[in-house]
Amino acid sequence: MHLTGRASGPPSVSPAGILRPLCGLAGALASAAGRLGSEVKVDALELAGQRAAFTGFGRNGSRSAGGFAQMVRARDGWVTLNLPRPSDTEALPALVGAAVAADGWGEVESRIASMAVTEVVEQGSQLGLAVAGVGATPAPQQPWSVRSDGPGRRRRGRAPVVLDLTSLWAGPLAGGLLAEAGCRVLKVESSSRPDGARRGPAGFFDLLNGRKEHLGLDLPEPGAVDELRQLIAHSDLVLESSRPRVMHQWGICPDDVAAAGTAWVSITGHGRRGPHGNRIAFGDDAAVSGGLVVSGDPPMFVGDAVADPIAGLAAACVATHLLAECRAALIDVALASASAWVRAHAGAPIHRPVVRTGSGWAVELSDGPVPVRLPALPDRLTVQRRSTS
Repeated sequence: MHLTGRASGPPSVSPAGILRPLCGLAGALASAAGRLGSEVKVDALELAGQRAAFTGFGRNGSRSAGGFAQMVRARDGWVTLNLPRPSDTEALPALVGAAVAADGWGEVESRIASMAVTEVVEQGSQLGLAVAGVGATPAPQQPWSVRSDGPGRRRRGRAPVVLDLTSLWAGPLAGGLLAEAGCRVLKVESSSRPDGARRGPAGFFDLLNGRKEHLGLDLPEPGAVDELRQLIAHSDLVLESSRPRVMHQWGICPDDVAAAGTAWVSITGHGRRGPHGNRIAFGDDAAVSGGLVVSGDPPMFVGDAVADPIAGLAAACVATHLLAECRAALIDVALASASAWVRAHAGAPIHRPVVRTGSGWAVELSDGPVPVRLPALPDRLTVQRRSTS
């Protein structure tokens, strides 16, 4: 709640039901981790506020907590534009079909107001922008899709070996949870293009990656790609979050990897297959596409890039089940689809009074007020872990 609502007003309680499906995923993760030999209990609520605990983000209404994504009215609905990179702002004139001054956000809004939502999303995606229509992604039956399901090569009695090729938040969170579950996790980064999360709070990066082994490779040089292939061949599971075309350019086929006995969990923005396979997405815009918004004019963002912890928890859950069952499948966890699944299982919006309590806020429940607290700084991933062997 601290991260949801207008900056100058009370926090919003309406989307709090999203914690129900997240707690369900946490329970499924704990069950599978127990079969691997470790009991891992995840605090799903704290996962959702992890980054904000380090950055000090707060609620920001129709602008994301991090400040880069903004709700914009199109001709037939609302879209969100997420512009975290300098190149994103440079692409705005091409999106709206006119020159735009550096301070010309009003001109951008005016031109988007004359465009259809599908037009904005299609043109923005072609330009490599993270853009999404509110609620555009339908809810799947589960927060991941499964392909190429078959037997894995993991030998029971030793710690599973996980190759973590991910960056930013969702993938590193999944890898960190697998490390907490007792896996040996090797985080591989390109020497020339390391994980972008290194540019953020060091404590947050260490929280997600501190229990992993680390290796830098001179990707995409041919020798480094060959070494990566060898690492994949000797791993039980690969975590990966690049767009599908990246592995294709390197001559690595996830379907073939899974068929050879190594499970592959791919975290994407809008899915590996179909017209959105190489579409850019980040946590804020993907959550909006999945319908995780507070309804209104304009709609407001829910939490801080909440699709990231949702997809990270989902990926860790399905990966742990694959390892516990010695299965090798190709799994796709799409940020937008996982958010839509959570939204579909969150129940109806919650309506309770939110009142001032001194300098803070509290929710009036039937047994009294409950204060709204700031995200707390964790000293490790929000889990309780003990051996069950």
